[in-house]
Amino acid sequence: MLHNERRRLDLAEPVSAADHVLGPNDALVTIVEYGDFECPNCKQAAPAVRMLLKRFGDVARFVYRHYPLEEVHPHALQAAEAAECAGTQGRFWEMHEQLFEHQTHLDLADLRAYAEEMGLDMHHYTAQMDDHVYLQRIGQHIDSGRRSGVRGTPGFFVNGRIQDVSFGLRALFDATEAELERRG
Repeated sequence: MLHNERRRLDLAEPVSAADHVLGPNDALVTIVEYGDFECPNCKQAAPAVRMLLKRFGDVARFVYRHYPLEEVHPHALQAAEAAECAGTQGRFWEMHEQLFEHQTHLDLADLRAYAEEMGLDMHHYTAQMDDHVYLQRIGQHIDSGRRSGVRGTPGFFVNGRIQDVSFGLRALFDATEAELERRG
């Protein structure tokens, strides 16, 4: 692969304080996922990511960015908006879990029910959803994913390098271990 071609596959947007992050900011390995809450492959990846974080503890962190594939997943964008609304109330990860757990039930009424069950401030939630407050943020995620070479979901990066998981999520564990060995 040519150097210029490889550069196109690097993570175009560095992790920032605006991202949704699990794990320590000083982690040796950062895994970034571009995901879609209606994507079956993303749902399958979620438990593997939890296992990866449990296994690598304080040396790895996980970042989730939205990449709704609206052409094939008609509820993905509104699910991403609901997650962002929950995030403003400190509940992004709880909503993240709810959305994957109930992946086949993501219409607006379902999303509202999850927000209510979680005890979100429904006045703020409703206003933000009605005004589509987070469309720009989600659009920025999509744009950075495209600039980074994401072609489908889930799209993973390990320390800024795209990671092919088409043959299984074991590749994430292997890439994380290789990064730790390289840095250790």
